[in-house]
Amino acid sequence: IQMKFNPKLKKDVEYYIEYVMIVEGQKDVIALNNLGFERVYAIHQTSVPLKERVVQIATQLNRKDKVCILTDFDKKGKKLYLMLKEMFQEQGVRLDSTLRGILIKAQVSHVEGIDTFMAKIDKT
Repeated sequence: IQMKFNPKLKKDVEYYIEYVMIVEGQKDVIALNNLGFERVYAIHQTSVPLKERVVQIATQLNRKDKVCILTDFDKKGKKLYLMLKEMFQEQGVRLDSTLRGILIKAQVSHVEGIDTFMAKIDKT
């Protein structure tokens, strides 16, 4: 796969560093932590139903928090994104999916590899 390297991508992503990120699993959390994101929540937790997990996360947020749901950009991830989006909105959480759009444009397919993807940008 030919990757499109966007030198602006790193700056674009850094803009969202203060955002709360909702990701699928632990590997995604680690990848975003490696990029300097501190408030990253994995939605998949053993024995916790999705809806319950959304409520758990929502109660840890404050009104000013901007939240971005970064599920993988494949079919499954898109479906999950739409479900989560609805659940978080029901909880009154302010969502911002701009970063999601930026990453899709950059042809990032999975969140767990985003740190390696960004490291490659540094080398070009």
